Amino acid sequence: MPLASEPVRDIESMYHKQDGRVLIEIKLTSVIQLFNSFDPAPFYEKEIDTEAEHYIVDTVQDFPAKTKFMIHIYLPPPLVESQEAKKIIPAIHNHFRYKMLVTERKFRAKFRFGRWSLLIGLTFLAIALVASELIATRTNYLLPQLLSYSLLIIGWAAMWEPVTVLLYELWPIIRLKKIYEKISTMEIEILPLPG
Repeated sequence: MPLASEPVRDIESMYHKQDGRVLIEIKLTSVIQLFNSFDPAPFYEKEIDTEAEHYIVDTVQDFPAKTKFMIHIYLPPPLVESQEAKKIIPAIHNHFRYKMLVTERKFRAKFRFGRWSLLIGLTFLAIALVASELIATRTNYLLPQLLSYSLLIIGWAAMWEPVTVLLYELWPIIRLKKIYEKISTMEIEILPLPG
């Protein structure tokens, strides 16, 4: 956190740029450091380390959607040309392509759930409105009136979940899918650690 006397810097000023693209820079002492050590998959299909994934995704989220990025992976000079280092680029692309597909499937499942819950909610609301109207028009006593209003409230409350899903919960999933898609095609360079 900046001190009170320090001017607050713009987020872009905290990152290096190359050819108009923001650089996402990751410094490693070994290639395996980039990958999840518990993942038994072959090296080029391994899952990216959670912290590395969060760092890349969080960096992309910090900028407007149209910002262009490039990833620089820094390794000790003897490792830059190694066979393992050459597998880093396809491994990162595969990882984020897989995350994009998982997120797309999550979106479809959530959208399907939202449609069904909307259908159920509208049906229940219609039944509640009709029942409320029938009860309200038949009598002027307090208990039936209370029941009539209760049915109205319950009917509208039944719409809460579908409205929440369809209006609010789908957009973050779409945004995350776009971020994964962007990272899965991002240019990546493997470079020697400076100094």
